[in-house]
Amino acid sequence: MDIRKVKKLIELLEESNISEIEIQEGEESVRISRHPNGTNWQQPAPYAYSQPQQPAPHATTPPPSSAEPADETPVFRGHAVSSPMVGTFYRSPAPGSKPFVEIGSSVKKGETICLIEAMKMMNQIEADRDGVIEAILVEDGEPVEFDQPMLVIA
Repeated sequence: MDIRKVKKLIELLEESNISEIEIQEGEESVRISRHPNGTNWQQPAPYAYSQPQQPAPHATTPPPSSAEPADETPVFRGHAVSSPMVGTFYRSPAPGSKPFVEIGSSVKKGETICLIEAMKMMNQIEADRDGVIEAILVEDGEPVEFDQPMLVIA
């Protein structure tokens, strides 16, 4: 499915009161939801883009016991700033210069927080709300995908 169609679907979702949309074209399908993973509808949540998964075969393994270590994936309570495009993530305006933000930095809406290089052009990414940087989820110089969370603003 063309990425422009996906972007248009996201725009339509933002402009309407619809909380979820699923489109299927041949063998491809896209589901976009304002409330990924069953979050409360009263709390704004970032959009989720997911491909449908094949049903898992029946497993006969027992559920994990409480003695096993829990999933250690960090959970952030803030707002994730997602990449608006595919490109390369940069924390600073030039190699060796001071990063735009660090964990714990206060940011204002409209302030540049990172750069994404796409097609040899540097695109400034701005904070979409006031807050404090809670996490930086991408390493400097790493590629990012469309709608990939990059930073968390609390």
